[in-house]
Amino acid sequence: MGYDEAITHLGDFGRYQKIIYFLICLTSIPVAFHKLAGVFLLAKPDFRCALPFENGSSYELPTHLLNLSYPQNERCSYYDVDYTEEYLNGSIPRSSNDTKTCSRYVYDQSKYLNSAVTEWNLVCGRDFMAATSDSLFMLGVLLGSIVFGQLSDKYGRKPILFASLVIQVLFGVLAGVAPEYFTYTFARLMVGATTSGVFLVAYVVAMEMVGPDKRLYAGIFVMMFFSVGFMLTAVFAYFVHDWRWLQIALTLPGLIFMFYYWIIPESARWLLSKGRKDCAIANMQKAARFNKVEISDEALSELLDEGENSEEKAKQKLEDQELDEGPPPSVWDLFCYPNLRRKTLLIFLDWLVTSGVYYGLSWNTNNLGGNVLLNFVISGAVEIPAYIFLLLTLNRWGRRSILCGCLVMAGLSLLATVIIPERMHTLMIACAMLGKLAITASYGTVYIFSAEQFPTVVRNVALGAASMVARISGMMAPFLNFLATIWKPLPLLICGSLSLAAGLLSLLLPETHNKPMLETIADGERFGKKTKGDVYLETGQELRAPEVQPLKGSGETNGSTIANGH
Repeated sequence: MGYDEAITHLGDFGRYQKIIYFLICLTSIPVAFHKLAGVFLLAKPDFRCALPFENGSSYELPTHLLNLSYPQNERCSYYDVDYTEEYLNGSIPRSSNDTKTCSRYVYDQSKYLNSAVTEWNLVCGRDFMAATSDSLFMLGVLLGSIVFGQLSDKYGRKPILFASLVIQVLFGVLAGVAPEYFTYTFARLMVGATTSGVFLVAYVVAMEMVGPDKRLYAGIFVMMFFSVGFMLTAVFAYFVHDWRWLQIALTLPGLIFMFYYWIIPESARWLLSKGRKDCAIANMQKAARFNKVEISDEALSELLDEGENSEEKAKQKLEDQELDEGPPPSVWDLFCYPNLRRKTLLIFLDWLVTSGVYYGLSWNTNNLGGNVLLNFVISGAVEIPAYIFLLLTLNRWGRRSILCGCLVMAGLSLLATVIIPERMHTLMIACAMLGKLAITASYGTVYIFSAEQFPTVVRNVALGAASMVARISGMMAPFLNFLATIWKPLPLLICGSLSLAAGLLSLLLPETHNKPMLETIADGERFGKKTKGDVYLETGQELRAPEVQPLKGSGETNGSTIANGH
């Protein structure tokens, strides 16, 4: 509370904080570039075998030549016959139905000039390699969130942020000049790791520099900048048609942020946590001077001392409780009690589905038909109304209602695309984008809802485990889109079914809006448990919480609403 009290004397969210916050938000844009670039870098255009007599032919062939050269609905092999002029003219019949595997391919360049798929022929028996590359990128995101998160807590936010930016630029360029598939995939994995280093660390810096009343809004607006980067990725793809230059073009803007080293200060909260009060006060005085506020070093020191003393007392109280009650609880305790286990599994399912469907839809724009770039832009644009919806409703309506409603709406919208005739592109895309809007809103809700379901003693590790589950489904999303090669609507059918099921199952969770914060494992086990009269214990009257403390929109947990989502 000392730091929160102190920053109110510095102009709260004054001109200095607004400038730094805006600069920090801009770093979300290149993160979106790299996370969504795979849609274009690994784009798979229509293709067919290059016939023996072809040399630099265009993709289009007359219908009669297609019938003479390829088995029906087959483009990975061609008839093993002598392609003489008489045969191609239809003068002589086909002598055999034997086929031959492709050695060369011809790609349709009407939508994409080229891609990593066309350069390394990641089609037919090698098409799983494109999905594997995207999956390993998401593995990098998972590893980066673990490694860079711990490093930023140990060495500071600022050095890790810039180390991540440097590594991101180096490996981003390497991915653009990679001579073969494995170098490209490794470089993309490293870029994926740095997206966590850049985004999560920058997000924490943004959250730590504002007061409690601004954290929900600060967190949401950071994500809006991510959506802007989402849309700008399509702009780059519109002007840069070669996939290697596109990768480099999306990477080079990261060089601009190198100048931040002389602008962005170290987090004062982190400095205080490491006992470097003098450095923290110096940074705070810089903000005060910029905001034209006068406050002495002694006054700041007194405010910070008050907070430090309060934190020490709370820490000592927690240590005393741990000594009295034995070893501290762990995430495994959530699975030792039936009610807690049921709620934990339901929450993990919500994270799994929300993350998988979000990335499945974001990377599935190539399979929707129509204008691919326009579909991509719309997919990013619909995220902004989703975030505005959360700002207006998250602290007014029940968490369970919003989460359930968004997941069910996403499920129904995506299932509707399966029954819409393929010729009705506009209606199909509208339903898919409505599903994207709904799943984005559910992403913002599930974090808060989860934080309020878990007891304080195990909340952080439980949310970390939930985020790990979300990353697993993110790694599976590329293979989900790979199923479109079997049946085009299959990815949307699976996404819709999972969303609908998760939304309905969310009704089994107790409502947490305006309920007391759960403190102990025992509180978590009792909360939402049915009595003999089938009445949920949601009133909080029997919970051992000191008073009603709902998670406000300004709360620390709400501030991190969507940080782990992307």
